[in-house]
Amino acid sequence: RHLTQDGYLLASNPANSFFYLITAMHGLHIMGGLVGLGRTSASAWNSARPERLRLGVELCAMYWHFLLFVWLGIFAVLAGWAATFIDICRQLLT
Repeated sequence: RHLTQDGYLLASNPANSFFYLITAMHGLHIMGGLVGLGRTSASAWNSARPERLRLGVELCAMYWHFLLFVWLGIFAVLAGWAATFIDICRQLLT
């Protein structure tokens, strides 16, 4: 609400649209992870089969680790570190 009151509307600027898109994607990913974590926790409380519980825990761990690497990559791109990283990789490959 504060952003819209200050004039940072979705359609007023491409940078604003990008900010809202990144914020929405972040929220969706967090909600998806929490749903998976909640289902795994519920199956742990309901004394699920150990192999099914282990699979749920492994899938949750993979999901959260994947998100960690995705968001670190996005942070590197937004912070401007990606160009430096690409230059280093090019030097190593040539």
